[in-house]
Amino acid sequence: MRKTEKKQAEDFMGRLAYAYESIENAIRDGNKFMAAQWLEQCREDALRLGKLAEKSEGESCGLIPLVEEYCRLADRIQEQTGRGEGKSTHRLRKRLRRQLTEMETFLKENIGIHKEIVFLPYKASMWDSLESVWKTAAEDPGCDVYVVPIPYYDKNADGSFREGHYEGDLFPDYVPIADYNDYDFKERRPDIIYIHNPYDGCNCATSVHPFFYSANLKQYTDELVYIPYFILQETDPADEQAVESIRHFCLLPGVFRADKVIVQSEAMRQIYINVLVKEIGEKSRGIWEKKIFGLGSPKVDKLVRTKKEELEIPEEWLRIIRKPDGSRKKIIFYNTGVSMLLKYEERMLEKMKNVFRIFKENRQGTALLWRPHPLMKATIESMRPRLWQEYEEITEQYKQEGWGIYDDSAEIVRAIILSDAYYGDPSSVVQLYERTGKPLMIQNMEVGV
Repeated sequence: MRKTEKKQAEDFMGRLAYAYESIENAIRDGNKFMAAQWLEQCREDALRLGKLAEKSEGESCGLIPLVEEYCRLADRIQEQTGRGEGKSTHRLRKRLRRQLTEMETFLKENIGIHKEIVFLPYKASMWDSLESVWKTAAEDPGCDVYVVPIPYYDKNADGSFREGHYEGDLFPDYVPIADYNDYDFKERRPDIIYIHNPYDGCNCATSVHPFFYSANLKQYTDELVYIPYFILQETDPADEQAVESIRHFCLLPGVFRADKVIVQSEAMRQIYINVLVKEIGEKSRGIWEKKIFGLGSPKVDKLVRTKKEELEIPEEWLRIIRKPDGSRKKIIFYNTGVSMLLKYEERMLEKMKNVFRIFKENRQGTALLWRPHPLMKATIESMRPRLWQEYEEITEQYKQEGWGIYDDSAEIVRAIILSDAYYGDPSSVVQLYERTGKPLMIQNMEVGV
């Protein structure tokens, strides 16, 4: 049973115990009418208890036959009391009391409290920021766990919603998916909700459906937990300039409204606390120290647990990776992010074309695996619409020529593990790639490659 259901069941037991004493008093006083009223109340409460047990524990719940026997005894006592034979029901009343005790004992010893936990990812490619937490919860017999992918929208420059997206069909096969249309948050009120999108309505490029803003979710759960979908560069909390560059990540709506925030390290926890205290005031320090935890990122957990031999490599990728003699080319993971495009605009597009030209010329020994940021299209259309046509032409040409791999899948860990080296923009991917110990180079916009 859920915590609220167990409390409700215990309340029913308390009502039944009180009603039993009232029945005894009414029969002792010869008040046939009041005895009948209390017996009817007993029957109604017992039936409601049985329905609650069936709903939460299933038809095979052992409490149900105990409730059924209790109702039969109450019916017999009520029949005899109605005929004026109330005082002769002494044995039946004792059996009713014993039955009530058996129900109380069963509820206490055999029905535990289950937590209901809901994960609300929006982009399948960001699921790795929640997956290890989900796995731990799903393996706990005391938890009922639901993964509910939620819809999101691209935004126009004026902030209005444009195209809608739902990626529930893009998650790994081993992740059971629940439809957001079927999960009633008001009725179910999950004990814990996990989110990885902290923006609510303040992201310029995309927005999850407003129902799933942290401000709204708070009313449907006892504990809202935010885990960032990104990993930031590890920074010394005393380095004021470095901290200033990531300050905005600490001041997002999801950070303020979550009951718990889980960040990638203890140093990052201290940065969040310091930034929030500076923003809100020293009196708030205790609040942030209690709600922010430096427990690590599930993205790292996913990377560490995934083995190269377990990867499912598409046949079209293998065609590009294999040399004519059957050996494998060196694979370079080329990562392009949104921040560099927003900063350098046309220069970034020229940079990309130059990179593709160089790697195309060297494709006999090297395979390029290009993975653009999953929000690249939405960001360009919203914030740099004049660049979209050229960017799309570059992308389509790369894909049609077929000499390199284009990876827009939800599996970023696959690209990290499969590749031999990283080349591209500074981003949270760099922080993950560093964990592999493989070569890593940041592209310089000031030089050709």
